[in-house]
Amino acid sequence: MAPKFGTSGLRGLVVELTEDLVRDYVTAFLSACPHGTAVHVGRDLRPSSPQIADWVIAAVRDAGVDAVDCGVVPTPALALSSLEAGAGAVMVTGSHIPADRNGLKFYVPTGEISKEDEARINSALGQAPTGATGALVTADARAAYVARYTGAFGAGALKGLRVGVYQHSSVARDIMVEVVEALGATALPIARSDTFIPVDTEALDPETKQLFAGWFSDHQLDVLISTDGDADRPMLVDDAQQVVPGDVLGAVTARALGARVVCTPVSSNTMIEAEGGFDFATIHRTKIGSPFVIAAMEETLRDDPAARVVGYEANGGFLLGFEADGPAGKMAPLMTRDCLLPILAPLSAARAEGKPLSQLLDALPPRFTAADRIQGIESATSKAFIAELSGDAGARAAFFADSGAITELDETDGLRVTFSSGDVVHLRPSGNAPEFRCYAEAGTRETATALVESYLAKLGETLSA
Repeated sequence: MAPKFGTSGLRGLVVELTEDLVRDYVTAFLSACPHGTAVHVGRDLRPSSPQIADWVIAAVRDAGVDAVDCGVVPTPALALSSLEAGAGAVMVTGSHIPADRNGLKFYVPTGEISKEDEARINSALGQAPTGATGALVTADARAAYVARYTGAFGAGALKGLRVGVYQHSSVARDIMVEVVEALGATALPIARSDTFIPVDTEALDPETKQLFAGWFSDHQLDVLISTDGDADRPMLVDDAQQVVPGDVLGAVTARALGARVVCTPVSSNTMIEAEGGFDFATIHRTKIGSPFVIAAMEETLRDDPAARVVGYEANGGFLLGFEADGPAGKMAPLMTRDCLLPILAPLSAARAEGKPLSQLLDALPPRFTAADRIQGIESATSKAFIAELSGDAGARAAFFADSGAITELDETDGLRVTFSSGDVVHLRPSGNAPEFRCYAEAGTRETATALVESYLAKLGETLSA
């Protein structure tokens, strides 16, 4: 599959991300989008990223623009660095997908590029470099990112907690240790890897979850934390050894920060609309992908610049649209997906209430989500199948027959089906990999999990027939 823009950046096979292609996209970005006086460049830990980052830097300099090499750094830390400098940025990362793939995430001086920016970049491909040469400097994007959370939460926010840090090949593996220790916790680094591991925090495999139980026992953990490869998605396992879904982390974080407006995709948990748990003034549902969430946040801020607006995705990546008060200090807006805030805010809130995280979560409205994926299904096949179910009521009823009568369809992004039981199944092709994702929501965790397992098995049988 040729490299193309998906839900978050340009993605493709490493063998297809050639020097010419990378240079072409970077040159087009510089031509089509605002980028200030410099471009900050960061990368993740997959084997192909250093070479691709060198090509990005060369293309920036050949366009007569200064390049700021930030090295190996979390995506949100790179975004914070470039935003504070009023500069553009390019992050070399394939996020959670396997190491045979990689990609580029582009940032203008105000944040992530929009879908309109993507169209402008595609239209500007094929331009020649200017012939000028920009400067090359290095910068530490890490320090300000760490200080953002140590300053906002304070030295005692996580006092007494034993926090396991699943390090694998996350670019935030050392930052997580540093931050939780600065907030008073004991950090226990676990399973650091020199080989890139494509951890998808939204679809952890059973073998990985089995490892977690052993780590809790071996290290006497209170909680376990981690991120995906480029650290824009969180992972948090609570004291009951349950992986907390990202959209639950997002909802709890929004409440802890005093947000009044929430922008989140249609796939996120509907507990935020239920009585008895949250009191948000406005909830905007969007298509899946941070550009759509950001667009909704920006529209909110255009209407009311003082709006206390946040965004989050079902994967837990959290976007802050206003200056928020932490327990010990303020946090400036950061409208790109972040992993640390939706880890720290729920843990800090539970500590402040003097209860384990599981008890805080048990008090939420009883809506439970699950998600997983089937790999090796090409996008064209997935999209054709969704089109068939959307357009043919008979085919749709037959495929979903095991779940009862269908009461509602939502085609905002993929096909989201609500049944008379209140259960929900949402099918959606991945925007940047040969994967078919299934989300489910139900009144119990077991039912949601069973729905995902059942429909992924059914998808596998149907699409491989």
